[in-house]
Amino acid sequence: MDKIVIHGQKSLSGSVEISGAKNAVLPLMATSLLSQGVTILHKVPNLKDTRTMISLLEMTGAGIEFKDGTLTIDGSTVDTPFAPYELVKTMRASFYVLGPLLARFGSAKVSLPGGCAWGPRPVNFHLAAMEKLGADIQLDEGYINAKAKTLKGNEIHFEIPSVGATGNTIMAAVLAEGTTAITNAAMEPEITQLADVLVQMGSNITGIGTSTLVIQGVQSLTAQEITVIPDRIEAGTFLICGAAIGDFTLHNVEPSHLSIVLEKLKNVGAEISINENSILIKKAKGVKPVDVTTDVYPGFPTDLQAQWIALMTIAEGSSMVTDTVYHDRFSHVPELIRLGANIRVENNVAFVRGKPSLKGANVMSTDIRASASLILGGLFSEGKTDVSRVYHIDRGYENIEQKFRNLGAEISREYE
Repeated sequence: MDKIVIHGQKSLSGSVEISGAKNAVLPLMATSLLSQGVTILHKVPNLKDTRTMISLLEMTGAGIEFKDGTLTIDGSTVDTPFAPYELVKTMRASFYVLGPLLARFGSAKVSLPGGCAWGPRPVNFHLAAMEKLGADIQLDEGYINAKAKTLKGNEIHFEIPSVGATGNTIMAAVLAEGTTAITNAAMEPEITQLADVLVQMGSNITGIGTSTLVIQGVQSLTAQEITVIPDRIEAGTFLICGAAIGDFTLHNVEPSHLSIVLEKLKNVGAEISINENSILIKKAKGVKPVDVTTDVYPGFPTDLQAQWIALMTIAEGSSMVTDTVYHDRFSHVPELIRLGANIRVENNVAFVRGKPSLKGANVMSTDIRASASLILGGLFSEGKTDVSRVYHIDRGYENIEQKFRNLGAEISREYE
């Protein structure tokens, strides 16, 4: 099993290229199931999750070629509307195939999903939406069996703006008969790109970028060539690190997707210069404590909560980090405490008392973003930090240790 070894407190400089967004590319890959043409995706990150989705698409019959960040998917050979447990259990986003397969074939058999080992993230919103569109949903031995002779448009309201359920519902509704109105829809940039791409394919969708989407079903779609948007969570991770120990430039970023993060980093004391597709960050002269409360987009991302806590552990004072999206997403806290951090968690709030320095230790990853926070903690720490179970980080960050090494970090991957 691999581990990442870090010798911390090195100043970082230079530049880093941000990869395409994991949370955008996975639903975009699923759109290939909606047409009989060839979908071409550029800036596809080489991640464990994208490779899992490739395997799943191949299972349905799709032809795949993946080379140098370009993924070609031939949807003309898809003939098996089935997503097995062996693949879906490793990645919740595999569930994105439910809507497209149901829309195209009138039936789909998809395993209940797995993924990160924290938090109840049920699929009931997905299933309720499919039922609203006319699907018959049955649960049999851990599999969702969905059938619909014809999907029909309807009004669908989400209690909370679920990204996954919004994406799945859009992909089902674009080929349904009539009009579907989705209210309290997720507004994340990844959902906006998904809707934009579906329009390029021939869908009729209005309200893109808002919480109300109206979809007029069409009979068929045409595959497209697409460039995946930059990964705002990867960019945010590097920016948070830069606020403590950096003087470097991020390339291939979309600053508008990071507005609240950049605002908070300025409050911390970091110097930030923004260009069209790049951001220069210079470390704060002293990291100021700044409270953060996560929220759905355009609020502060829950996927950057762990990294922000890592930064606050070396702030000049006390701060509170509240997660309103996933109340129990604090598995990284005991590991940061192993590095000497002073953190107390009550319910969904982490109370962090900053200190001048952390000290290296052996720590263990528990999920993708927790892994990133531990790498940041190691980079901020005096001495050596070993981060184990880094297969989690490989699900969401492309060559993260190489990117940090290019900035001057003393970081490497070893086999333990």
